[in-house]
Amino acid sequence: METSSGRSIVLDVPGWGGNVAGQHVDVRLTAPDGYTAVRSYSIASAGPDRRVQLAVDRLPDGEVSPYLVDDLMVGDQLELRGPLGGWFVWRPEQVEKVQLIGGGSGIVPLMAMIRSHTASGSSAPFRLLYSVRTQEDAFFRDELTREMPGLDVTWVYTRRAPSGWPTPAGRISREVLEASVFPANDSPGVFVCGPTGFVESVATWLVDLGHPAESVKTERFGGK
Repeated sequence: METSSGRSIVLDVPGWGGNVAGQHVDVRLTAPDGYTAVRSYSIASAGPDRRVQLAVDRLPDGEVSPYLVDDLMVGDQLELRGPLGGWFVWRPEQVEKVQLIGGGSGIVPLMAMIRSHTASGSSAPFRLLYSVRTQEDAFFRDELTREMPGLDVTWVYTRRAPSGWPTPAGRISREVLEASVFPANDSPGVFVCGPTGFVESVATWLVDLGHPAESVKTERFGGK
């Protein structure tokens, strides 16, 4: 398990042609009675490897996420469609500064961008602002706490901060955002992913701080 309610899943997909960082797949489950449910999940991996990594947070009343987190076993098969999406993506040939802002499992497509950035040796400066309830709720915590060239990470804990943390727990505010992200006059590309309320608040504050709306790309989640 990645977190108390979430899990990373690595899939071996024959014929997978690779994906661009930020893309997603549709996962389709079919019950014995023929009932089907389809949900979209961002891909945490990037590049030509046929192994595809997802990270799924269990939603208590969900139709798909509880199965993927609690019941999926090694050797089980899933029906996938993808990779999908061409707008909320980052490519190594992009040279501008990049600001990533994630809430909870919204880190997943941003993690693909970070990994692609590292693997390609890109010189584009990256910053990540990551909001989680507690340290234990962070996806990819071990990876993100290691030093990675060209990446600065700022953590915000909304429910309980680690012992000795310099700031108290609390939700991201406009003031925290302004102090943590690249300023608008640096003209960064901005990617925001997380729950709908989180994304809408952050995107509004970014525009208020002078970031052009067209430079702020957002992705919301809420599928079950």
